Amino acid sequence: MVNHQTIDERDTRLTAEDLAALRENLHEQRLFRQEQLQQIAAAAPSRAHDLRHQHAASQVEVHVKLAASARMVLADVEAALQRVDEGRYGDCHLCRRPIARERLMIVPQARYCARCQQVREAGR
Repeated sequence: MVNHQTIDERDTRLTAEDLAALRENLHEQRLFRQEQLQQIAAAAPSRAHDLRHQHAASQVEVHVKLAASARMVLADVEAALQRVDEGRYGDCHLCRRPIARERLMIVPQARYCARCQQVREAGR
C-alpha cells in the first residue's frame, strides 16, 4: 500500500531569507565549478606528453569525464540562477508544484520535486 503524504505548505514555501541563502549557495557552486574546470584544463596532459606515456589515455579519459560532469552541474546551477532571477525558482518542471524546501536546501539546483525526479530516474 502506498502512503500518500500531504506536504504541509510551510514545508514547501521559501522565505525571502531562504531564497537569499539559496542564491548565495548557487553563486558559490558556480564559482567552484568554474574553478574546477580551469584546474582540469590546466592539469590536462599535452598531446606530446600523451604520445610519450601509455597511461596518459586513462588520465585523459578521467579528465574528460570530470570536465563533462563539472560542465553539467555548472549548467544546472546557472539555469537555477536564471529561474531565481525570473521568479520561477522552486517550482517543479513537470508537475509545476513547489519543490520541497528541504530538497532545495540540499540540492539548490533541483528542477524537479522528489516524486517527479523518481519518475524520471525510473524511466531511464
